[in-house]
Amino acid sequence: MSNSTNSARQRISGLLDEKSFMEIGALVTARSTDFDLSQSKTPSDGVITGYGLIDGNLVYVYSQDASVLNGTIGEMHSKKIAAVYDMAMKMGAPVIGLIDCAGMRLQESVDALHGFGEIYAKQVAASGVVPQISAVFGACGGGLAVVPALSDFTFVEKEKGRMFVNSPNAIKGNHTGKCDTASAEFQSRNNGCVDGVGTTEEILGAIRELVCVIPGNNGECGREDECLDDLNRICENLAGCKEDARLVLTHISDSNIFVETKKDYARNMVTGFIKLNGMTVGAVANTSAVYDENSEKAESFEPALSARGCNKAAEFINYCDAFDIPVLSLTNVEGFVATECSEKNLAKAMARMTAAFAGATVPKVNIIIGNAYGSAYVMMNSKSIGADLVYAWEGSKVSMMDAALAAKIMYEGEPADVIAEKKKAYEELQSSVQTAARRGQVDLIIAPEDTRKYVVAAFEMLYTKGAGAPVRKHTAK
Repeated sequence: MSNSTNSARQRISGLLDEKSFMEIGALVTARSTDFDLSQSKTPSDGVITGYGLIDGNLVYVYSQDASVLNGTIGEMHSKKIAAVYDMAMKMGAPVIGLIDCAGMRLQESVDALHGFGEIYAKQVAASGVVPQISAVFGACGGGLAVVPALSDFTFVEKEKGRMFVNSPNAIKGNHTGKCDTASAEFQSRNNGCVDGVGTTEEILGAIRELVCVIPGNNGECGREDECLDDLNRICENLAGCKEDARLVLTHISDSNIFVETKKDYARNMVTGFIKLNGMTVGAVANTSAVYDENSEKAESFEPALSARGCNKAAEFINYCDAFDIPVLSLTNVEGFVATECSEKNLAKAMARMTAAFAGATVPKVNIIIGNAYGSAYVMMNSKSIGADLVYAWEGSKVSMMDAALAAKIMYEGEPADVIAEKKKAYEELQSSVQTAARRGQVDLIIAPEDTRKYVVAAFEMLYTKGAGAPVRKHTAK
């Protein structure tokens, strides 16, 4: 058995619980005999398929074997993957694809083309029904790049993983030495569908962690596990974390569990899963900084919505809504990114995120942890577009804009002392979170350190939330 075959099986072994894998279609080989294909050995037709367990959770897996015709996809290869999808949808379990493939099998031409289409169709049919996870360990180019893009979550091995539509050297004015557009790092930061990059062991571990926090299908009504953490735990010094929402989410979650998605893409918007009283909750948050393990500020961002950030949030919210996962948002935003590039894409992206928040029927809670200014705040799961509950940290601000800027606009040309006086008045009358609370736009003003107990209680109360108008058997007399 070759090293590639070993790799394909070893990935499955490293992913699943020990001795839980059951192979399906092990005796399948290529059917085509064109171009001397009958002289080539094609065990399992280049893809190992089956099912097994991850921490007791049923999953279906396919792992491409690059030792068989470079893992290329032909007729029987694609039928095996399609069969895995059929089984997964019948049983209501995630599909995990371990990709290492040179693309379409040239010897099978139109059959290979049809096979690609079959895989695409199965992925689309499974979307929103069962979770789909892809991990790229080798080549994933051309039309095959659609497979991880159609998946809900994607990981790329940092050294050998290659994801691309066009190879770097095929792009006009570019070559691999100038910009390796197929590299894991480039794709993770730019294509919007990569959740993490790492070694094979790190990726398999990340997939296991992910499977253990998401529901197995859209009929499970979310995901709940046992909670061993104090529901009323005080999160000390949480106010000091407001710049980096990743820290806030980690601190308030059960046992500090935070599974981040799309880690390297649009880093000014954070998405991921936390646990609250054992319940998986999807989190969407603005962030203006990233702190490293030494509590040093590693990155800074403008506290503004970007096109990439809005698209990232919209896709995540839609996933949560499809699988009945409640949504928590943390708002700390002052406007929109002002660049020529953003201006080309921002309006549509803002609309997508607004529609995702407004249209989601799952429980929705928003916490204002800093400044909430203008229509950017409205889009971030405000009461206006359907949040069930909105809390605000003490000292936060809800306003049309910064008070100093508002005073300058309203009293343009007035002396500095007049503007200073009007700024103070604007802060008291229009920027205070108490003003928003008086108008019912904020339900409660809380101390930052009490955030965990309030959000736990909020989602417990919203547990039986229904969608639409209540069913009525008779009208009032």
